[in-house]
Amino acid sequence: MLTNVDSAAFAVFLVLFILVTGMGFVAARWRKPETLAHLDEWGLGGRKFGTWITWFLVGGDFYTAYTVIAVPALVYAVGAYGFFALPYTIIVYPFVFAVMPVLWKVAKERGYVTAGDVVRGAYGSRGLELAVAATGVLATMPYIALQLIGMEVAIKALGLSGEVPLVLAFLVLALYTYSSGLRAPALIAFVKDIMIYIVVIAAVAIVPSKLGGYGAIFTAADAAFAAKGAGGILLSPAQIVPYASLALGSALAAFMYPHTLTGIFASSGGNTIRKNAMLLPAYTLLLGLLALLGYMGHAAGLKLASNNDVVPELFKTLFPSWFAGFAFAAIAIGALVPAAVMSIGAANLFTRNFWKVWVDPKVTPAGEAKVAKITSMLVKVGALLAILLMPTQFALDLQLLGGLWILQTLPALVFGLYLNWFSSPALLAGWAVGLAGGSWLAWSDGLKPLHGIDFGAGKVAIYTGLLALALNIVVAVVVNLVLKGLPQARLSREAA
Repeated sequence: MLTNVDSAAFAVFLVLFILVTGMGFVAARWRKPETLAHLDEWGLGGRKFGTWITWFLVGGDFYTAYTVIAVPALVYAVGAYGFFALPYTIIVYPFVFAVMPVLWKVAKERGYVTAGDVVRGAYGSRGLELAVAATGVLATMPYIALQLIGMEVAIKALGLSGEVPLVLAFLVLALYTYSSGLRAPALIAFVKDIMIYIVVIAAVAIVPSKLGGYGAIFTAADAAFAAKGAGGILLSPAQIVPYASLALGSALAAFMYPHTLTGIFASSGGNTIRKNAMLLPAYTLLLGLLALLGYMGHAAGLKLASNNDVVPELFKTLFPSWFAGFAFAAIAIGALVPAAVMSIGAANLFTRNFWKVWVDPKVTPAGEAKVAKITSMLVKVGALLAILLMPTQFALDLQLLGGLWILQTLPALVFGLYLNWFSSPALLAGWAVGLAGGSWLAWSDGLKPLHGIDFGAGKVAIYTGLLALALNIVVAVVVNLVLKGLPQARLSREAA
């Protein structure tokens, strides 16, 4: 396990990892909770997080360890197309500014903890509530697994082999999340994001000076794509529609995930969310700089076994060992924050919208917190087993489907904030058709994110999740019109 270990890099990594582990346990006493035996305190940090804490928490679980690994890897593999994450993170913030304060207000006034709570309150439908909650849990599991993949890449870059280091890191994550709830990732997010900013700023300042400047980097990347015969530093005309549809679909899905909604519900007010919508684009700048590391990999002449190795190999090749250890610690800690928030979000959904509804309707607030703590452990165990026992590609494929699935909860969650027109059977029908139809399209395309549609002048590739959402909305509208056309007496009899 310890063969070929870079001792300086490992020492820096270990010190920083121990530091944040201590912070994770100390967080249980941070901001003086009256008790953690209540879901509002354990799962939402008391709903008192101000602008800066929310900024670090939402940014910390939105820009994950896998983002640090995967975005430069995609740019390294395909070039400009990999930058679709930039417009996606620009589109999403106006959506957050307009919609999320309304959602927060409803949740705060009525004591809602999850998206399932909000849907039940809007439509009074246990079936729709269960559909939204189950989709959230299913979509989150592979997302947590991706964080463990990012952590695994960083650990292996240190020279550590075997699965023991990953299991130990997982145990640390599981124990302090159980102990401190949302306060742990909120506190660690400060350290994680400062470290990531230092790493990226150092990379974009120092790497070009070692590779002949940005002009030489872009020239080398362009030559590499030309030699490969695929990709490029500019989008081709055929890539524009798929690029735009991926960006739009990803933006709409982003704040439907339980972990991002958990960060929103934990904030202290609507104005806190609006301020964050204005401040969070700073992360987009960070993401753009991070993506450039993919081009730098070509200029550095790296020979990679996997595209995911581009960032670790860049730091191992061009930086002293101690700074490479710092960068790998930033990536690994960057997995802890989102993985913790994701498991808490999934646990809240299970507790509020399944356990309390179908198993123990009389469960006390302390009982809810206990169920959520245990569920968060089980969710992380499931993600760890997925990484240890299944091919990595399986987790990636499930994550693709997860994005498609969570997007289908948007009509039920968002439409009810503004309209009283839709009925729960119509939204449930739209959700079912969107989920099944989108999954079938993705499966028939070989689990690719894009589906080709022939408009008469050749096929145009569009994000499958967006197509499924369109189908979802059309079905919901049609079913609603049909139901409104039925005699109300008949509807009443059927409802009875």
